[in-house]
Amino acid sequence: MHFKGRTVFAFVMLTMVASVLITLTVADQILKQDESSSHAVAASAAGEGERFKLKEDELTKLNAVLELIETKYYQEVDRDELLDGAVSGMMSSLDDPYSVYMEKDVAQHFSESIEGSFTGIGAEVTMDNGRIVVVSPIKGSPAERSGLLAKDILLSVNGEKLDGLNLQDAVAKIRGPKGTKAKIQVQRAGFSEPIQLVLIRDDIDVETVYGSMRPDGVGIIEIRQFSLHTADRFKEELERLEGQGMKGLVLDVRNNPGGILPVVIDIAQSFMPKGKTIVQVEDRDGNREKTVSEGKSKTYPIAVLMNNGSASASEILAGALKEGAGAKLVGETSFGKGTVQVSYNKVLGDGSLVKMTIAKWLTPNGNWIHQTGIKPDLEVKPPDLYTVARLSMSETLKQDMLGEQVKSVQIILHGLGYDPKREDGYYGTETTQAVTKFQSEHGLPVTGQVDAKTGEALEKAVIKWLQDKNNDIQLLEAVKAVGRK
Repeated sequence: MHFKGRTVFAFVMLTMVASVLITLTVADQILKQDESSSHAVAASAAGEGERFKLKEDELTKLNAVLELIETKYYQEVDRDELLDGAVSGMMSSLDDPYSVYMEKDVAQHFSESIEGSFTGIGAEVTMDNGRIVVVSPIKGSPAERSGLLAKDILLSVNGEKLDGLNLQDAVAKIRGPKGTKAKIQVQRAGFSEPIQLVLIRDDIDVETVYGSMRPDGVGIIEIRQFSLHTADRFKEELERLEGQGMKGLVLDVRNNPGGILPVVIDIAQSFMPKGKTIVQVEDRDGNREKTVSEGKSKTYPIAVLMNNGSASASEILAGALKEGAGAKLVGETSFGKGTVQVSYNKVLGDGSLVKMTIAKWLTPNGNWIHQTGIKPDLEVKPPDLYTVARLSMSETLKQDMLGEQVKSVQIILHGLGYDPKREDGYYGTETTQAVTKFQSEHGLPVTGQVDAKTGEALEKAVIKWLQDKNNDIQLLEAVKAVGRK
C-alpha cells in the first residue's frame, strides 16, 4: 500500500479528533511525559553546532512570507495558526503517514488514547491520496457492528462530503456525542455503487484483553489493542487459563490496529525462550538493534489468528511467535505496517507534539513486512456475512429491481440458509421466494418484498448469527491447528 500527499493516521475516538494515535497501526515507542526526548534533541543540537538551525536566508524567507500574510492577506489571521501550519507542513512534506504534528488539544487526546479510554465510532482511518480510508474497525465497536471494513473509503457523513478535506476536518465531521447517529457512505471494493452504513456513536470498551477456555482445553485470548496496561492484563488471563490446565492457546489479534512496542515485546516474552530475538529495529544508517527475550517457551501449541486489520504491534507478535516460538499463523494476510515512531512531547514547549518515524522494524529473521503484511500458514477467509454491506432501507426492495442493496439482501439470505439462487443484485423470482420464506418464519407480513421491517429483521438475524462462535470458521480453524500440533 503506497501513501502519497498529506497522509496521516487517526483514531476516530474520544471526541473524534484527528489525532494520529500511538494505537493506530503502529508499534510506537512512547516517550510520554518523558524528559529524555527533549534532552536527546537538545544534546544532539548542541553536539552538531548550528547545523540543524535555520540559516539566515531560510529564516529571512519564512519571515518574509509571515509578514506578507499578516500585512497583505485580505483577512486577519491567527499567528499561532500560521506557526502550527508551518510545522505541520514540514511534517507533511516527509510523505510519511506516520510522521505528524499535533497541536495542543490533539496531543492531549493522543495521551488519553494511550491510556486506553475513548469514545466514538471505534474506527481507525488514514488519508490515502486525498481519500479517508479505514485501516481497522475496533472489535466490539459501533464501526465493527455496522459492518465497516478495513480498506473501506469513507465518502460522506450525514450527507456532508469528505472529499477535499484534510484528515482533521474530515474526522471532525464524523465526531459527535455518545448515542448520536452517523450515516456514513462508503465505497467498497467489489461494489459498483456506494453503500451506506448507520453507526451509533458509543463508548469504546477500554478492556483490551479477553480470555476464555473451551471445553476441549484450548484457551483463547483476544487482544484488541496494545495499550499501556495490556501486558499486565494479558499475563493475568494467561496465568488463569494455565491454572485451568490449558492444552493449547489461540491468540486472536484480528482487527487489532497495534499499539505500544514495549508492551508487545513484554507479551511475546511469555512464549519465547531466553535469548531468542523478538524484533529488530533498523535506523536510517542500516544499524540494527535486536530485542531478545528474557522469558521462556511454553510446552503447549500456539496459534495466532489474524486478518487484514491486524497491524503493526499485532504483526510484531505474529512474526515473533512464528519465527521464534513455532506458532502457527491462521486467517488472512495482515495489514503491513513496518515502521517505528517516537513521540516528542517536550521539545516544542507549548503542549503540542511531534510524532516521527525513526526506524523500521523487522521480524526475528530480518523480514520487513511493510506494505506487504505477513501471510498466514493457514489461510481462512471469513464467511460472507462478516463482510456483507449492511442494509440501508431508503426504499422497499421488490422483484425486478437491481442494485447493491439487493445484492446485500441476497448474500444475507444465503448466509442465513435461505437460498436466493443468485447474488448478482437482480431481484428475481428465487429472491422473492427466499424473502417470503424468511418473512413467514419470523412473523412478518409475507409480501416477498424487503421493506424497513424486513430489513431490520434481516439485520438482527445477521447480528445473532455473528454472535454465535460456532459460525466463526477462522477461530474454529485456529483451534483445529492447535489441536493438530
